[in-house]
Amino acid sequence: MRGPDGPQEAVVRTLDTLGTGACLADEQGLIVAVNTCGERLLARPAADLVGRDAHELLHRTSCGEPMPGGRCRIRDTILGGGTQQGEDEWLERGDGTLLPVGWLATPCDIGAGSSATLILFHSAGTRKRPVQQSPADGRLSELDRLALLAETTTLLTSTLDIHEGLRHLIGLVVPRIADWAVIDLIGERDEVRRFAVAQAEGDIVVFREDLQGPMPPVLQESLMPLSRALRGVASSFAGPETYQGPPDSGIAVEQRRLFEATGMHSAIVVPLRSLHGVLGALTLGRSDQPERFAAMDIALLEDIARRAGLALENARLYQRQRRVAETMQRHLLPKLPRSPDRGMAVRYLPAPDASHVGGDWYDAFTLTDGATALAVGDVVGHDLEAAAGMAQLRNMLRAYAVSQQKPPSKIVEWLDQATLGIAEVSMATLVFARMTENAGQCELSWTNAGHPPPLLVTREGVARYLTDGQGTLLGVMPEQVRPDATVELAPGATLILYTDGLIESRARSLDEGMDRLSRHAAVLAHNPLEVFTDELLARARPPDNDDDVALLAVRYMPGWFS
Repeated sequence: MRGPDGPQEAVVRTLDTLGTGACLADEQGLIVAVNTCGERLLARPAADLVGRDAHELLHRTSCGEPMPGGRCRIRDTILGGGTQQGEDEWLERGDGTLLPVGWLATPCDIGAGSSATLILFHSAGTRKRPVQQSPADGRLSELDRLALLAETTTLLTSTLDIHEGLRHLIGLVVPRIADWAVIDLIGERDEVRRFAVAQAEGDIVVFREDLQGPMPPVLQESLMPLSRALRGVASSFAGPETYQGPPDSGIAVEQRRLFEATGMHSAIVVPLRSLHGVLGALTLGRSDQPERFAAMDIALLEDIARRAGLALENARLYQRQRRVAETMQRHLLPKLPRSPDRGMAVRYLPAPDASHVGGDWYDAFTLTDGATALAVGDVVGHDLEAAAGMAQLRNMLRAYAVSQQKPPSKIVEWLDQATLGIAEVSMATLVFARMTENAGQCELSWTNAGHPPPLLVTREGVARYLTDGQGTLLGVMPEQVRPDATVELAPGATLILYTDGLIESRARSLDEGMDRLSRHAAVLAHNPLEVFTDELLARARPPDNDDDVALLAVRYMPGWFS
């Protein structure tokens, strides 16, 4: 007998005198002791048993698969108390064989305030295992089917990455249902690609890249199973005999090659459908499992395929939206004007959630009087409507600023009134500024519409926020009169315009975020502008912020300054 020392020793010695297998499990189901007879029956030394979860380590179905926890009566006793017994369980021995057992489980007081469950078990002799080699041989219980479908839904909805989701699907069905899984996908231009051919090698899923790749087109007149599935006609059985005659299409040629290479003797081909059409086909095949697929398997596989099709469509819609958003954002980001006396650097960091791209923006352009216009803003919302509204807002701002030689406040007043007619913009924040050089001096004038204040850092590393010129955000009080503010920029000073993604954090206050930004800007002030901008973004952005970040840094560098 092996087990813990201390107050339980008397119990341990008593169990070791029993002529049947016995073990103690604690309240979490971990084995704390096992007797000599139990070691012998399980063909496992105590060192391999103590501290392990009894259910996960030992309990198996009659087919050798892990027993679902919800069906384990012994586990129910461990977790809920009471006494239960049975004659219908299988335990996995150390050599991999299955031991049919009769058992009894009951709560046991082992002293010193500790409680445990005593599990007594004995060999049930040569009770025969059921004929099936797999729980998916056409005789899955209703509970098994529901558990498989629930697991399918959970895994497929856990990601919006198409490749990851389909690999999840393959891992579910191979080898539980089949020895092989084949996925063919229809692209946006109706081209067919064999995405995956996977086989089970023990507990590992191996992908056959030599059988993957582009496929011939789908012919409407083909009556072969895969062609029918890719047209969304019906599910079909298939086998090597299906393709022995003259092929009616290029797909039939590839299918013959597939069956020859994999050795599949039985397969089911089911369509992968979405609400809007057919996305591909799922083929499950058996080569090592001797049972052929039966009619009762089709309903289960079609249900799995239906869930996979919906998940695949969601992933495709997400990726399509991501491409649209990224393309839109890429075309909206402006080219920076060049000036011998001013250096500029910009950074845009999109949100991890691609659907959030588009709310934050920046702009910089040269006005007709030679001044440089600077802007950074944030349209309320995180979707394509916000991106479209941002584009309209930026274009109108440019038009007003270039056509009218007015101070920033007047330009933003006009812009505020114009936002009433833009359906995509309900509210927005904005800082708009002018940099003007005159007689060797550089002046910055600006107005702020509810946006985080600009940060100004001298070349000596003194940082301060420009908190003047504050007004409410756009879209709230369009008739308000907005203030201007002015400051002179010393040679080597760096102006930082940014959006709130650089300072906001769920774990810290906004003041803490602003303090963090100013401290890092001061420390980095002596660095070249590109290095300054990269380092500031890396250091100041809170790690838990998942919003966009727009950052525009402008350094005043008159010709005589070095």
